[in-house]
Amino acid sequence: MQFLLTGEEITGEIIGRSHVPMIRLFDFEARVPFGGSRERVARGPARLSDPCPTVKDMDGMDERIAPGGERMCLVPWAEGDLWLLRRTNSPEMTVHLGGPESEERLLARHRRYVEPAPGQMYRVTLADGGETVGSVGYWQRTWRDTEVWETGWGVLPEFQGRGLAVRAAPAVREFARTTGTHRYLHAFPGVGHAASNAVCRGAGFTLLGQVDAEYPKGRWIRSNDWRVDLEGGD
Repeated sequence: MQFLLTGEEITGEIIGRSHVPMIRLFDFEARVPFGGSRERVARGPARLSDPCPTVKDMDGMDERIAPGGERMCLVPWAEGDLWLLRRTNSPEMTVHLGGPESEERLLARHRRYVEPAPGQMYRVTLADGGETVGSVGYWQRTWRDTEVWETGWGVLPEFQGRGLAVRAAPAVREFARTTGTHRYLHAFPGVGHAASNAVCRGAGFTLLGQVDAEYPKGRWIRSNDWRVDLEGGD
């Protein structure tokens, strides 16, 4: 199934079955750890709660996403998407995550993406033209003794500054909501990553405070804990 994002709603079209695990990735980087198994999501159209959010782009400029803006498709991760992991494994894209991974680790990550896990990883494309602009997804994790969803997204450098991440994030929020599995959806961008935190704010997340997140193993990153109550409390 792929999903078409307009400024007003999310629509889905069946194009085949896919079982894909999730990774942890922050808002403008597409490399982080993951584990688990997957469930199918999105059981029909789901409206974006804020079709016209304001966010800061990578250069700190305000950007307004209008209902008639660029349309995007969310396509479930597939075998042929390894190239996207390699693109996002650059020093530029991993500057907030401790640097690029080895090829061996990258291949292992790709294998996890194409095997069953709760949640879903997507390749994000422009509906008009079909260019791949990045990735987005959500996955299951244990947080403070409770099972929750975690989300993140990555936008390729040449497509940053166009508000794509802040539109993809609410779409994934709605997909997670339709599963009915967990009440909360979290995101954990580093406190120094202004663009990532701006996307969380623009996508309707509530900032709970700062926490220490371990990534990669043995390296602790001071992060902001952003949360959405999928039952409507936040």
